[in-house]
Amino acid sequence: MDDKLSINISLADRTYPLKIDRAEEEKIRKAASFINQKLAQYKLRYRGKDSQDLLAMVVLQYATTNIEQEKKLSYSLLNQSIKDINSELETYLNNQQESVL
Repeated sequence: MDDKLSINISLADRTYPLKIDRAEEEKIRKAASFINQKLAQYKLRYRGKDSQDLLAMVVLQYATTNIEQEKKLSYSLLNQSIKDINSELETYLNNQQESVL
């Protein structure tokens, strides 16, 4: 059974036919909705700009947010690694201390 689905996504008043995995449909539709919402916000804020300019602004905002999230995730993973290493060291030192006694 082919688990592909043909859908049409509308972005900036243009329709794009896509063939996607069924499991990805909700995520893709939410992403398209997010993009269109941001476009509408920028369209109100920057009247007279064409769709290309507005799309560029949406992409820049999304990329900036994505970079910030990656940085937070990286710090979070690093912090967790440090906690894990610290815990292992404490366990090791406690075991060494008990074997001396």
